[in-house]
Amino acid sequence: MLTLYDAARCPYCARVRIVLAEKGVQWETIEIDLESRPAWLYEKNPAGKVPVLEEDGWVLPESAVISEYLNERYPEPPLWPADPGERAAGRLLVFRFDDFSKPYYALRRGEEAARECFQEELAFLDSLLEGMPWLSGRAFGLADGGYLPWVFRARDRLGIELGRFPSLAGWVERASARPSVAAEVELVAALP
Repeated sequence: MLTLYDAARCPYCARVRIVLAEKGVQWETIEIDLESRPAWLYEKNPAGKVPVLEEDGWVLPESAVISEYLNERYPEPPLWPADPGERAAGRLLVFRFDDFSKPYYALRRGEEAARECFQEELAFLDSLLEGMPWLSGRAFGLADGGYLPWVFRARDRLGIELGRFPSLAGWVERASARPSVAAEVELVAALP
């Protein structure tokens, strides 16, 4: 059985939960209090961050790496497209995720001009989604699950309106119809 060291409020953990749900993999959750991280967590990940995936004593941190591992370990359904160009484009988005997350976290901290910077990132995603239904290409995949948790939190917790980004709003609506993603939308709505 897989064990996920998890924190409900953490969007990085949400990435992994989405992949696990998409794959139909059973897992157990050990909830980590991010305000009071247990010392033993640092034995599993020296950075003390979640998510961490464990299976039979084998430990793997970092959400993007865990997602890739799960996609290879459980190949059905595939969460990268068969087309090498689409796959490379999706991986590039995951690779460049910091360009998206830095303005998000600046917005969360209330930094000046952060809202505008984050909206520029949303506009970039919107432009990508004008030409394809998913960030991962023609089908839902790892790039989509890699960005959606932050978009939901920005919309539901930071007051970011998605209406001015019609392609992005359509993507959010399509994704939210998936059980794996709908569970995350519900979780974000229930956060204190």
